[in-house]
Amino acid sequence: MLNNEAVIRFVEPYYADKDIMHNMWHIELVLKSVEHILTLGQYEVDKESLTLAAYFHGFIYAAEPQVRRWMSERGYSAGTIDKTVLIAWESQRSEVPETLEGKILHDAHVLEGGKSYLAVKTLITGSVRGQTLCETLDYMEKHVLDKNVCYLPETIPLCEEMNHYASQLFCDLIKGIE
Repeated sequence: MLNNEAVIRFVEPYYADKDIMHNMWHIELVLKSVEHILTLGQYEVDKESLTLAAYFHGFIYAAEPQVRRWMSERGYSAGTIDKTVLIAWESQRSEVPETLEGKILHDAHVLEGGKSYLAVKTLITGSVRGQTLCETLDYMEKHVLDKNVCYLPETIPLCEEMNHYASQLFCDLIKGIE
C-alpha cells in the first residue's frame, strides 16, 4: 500500500522551508539509518508504519491532523494511522519511545549520518540560523553534548561513540579559539 512517490509529494511542502539540515535530505539520512538499525538488530517490524513515520516525523507536531487525513484518504485503517502517528511522535529526540518501531526511528534520528554528523549538523545549523561560532558552541555545550540517548542494545554503543566524538571535537574547538 505504501506509495513512496505519493508520500514524497505530500511531505515535500512541509520540508520546503526547513533549513538545510532538516529538509528532505534529512529524511533520506534517517531512512538510511533505519535500514542500518534493522540490519543490526534483525527486527521484525511494521515497516510501512515505520517508513511513513520517518517521513512525517519532521512536522508531525505541526500537522498531525493533516497527516491523519492524508492517510485516511488513502485507505489506511484507524489502527495503522494511530500507530504511525505514535511512532512519528516517539522519534522526537526528547521523547522516550515505547514501541519497537518508535525506538528504531528515534535512534535512527539520533544517529543519522554517523558519529561525526551530530557535531557537523550542530555547527551548520547554528551558521544557517545566523549564530556566531561562539553562540553555536554555547548552544552545543548546553543542549547537544551528551544529551542524545539511544534505546536499542545495538544503537547504545553507537550513540556513546557519537557523543564522545562530539565532546572531543567541542573541546578541540574551544582550545583552538580561546
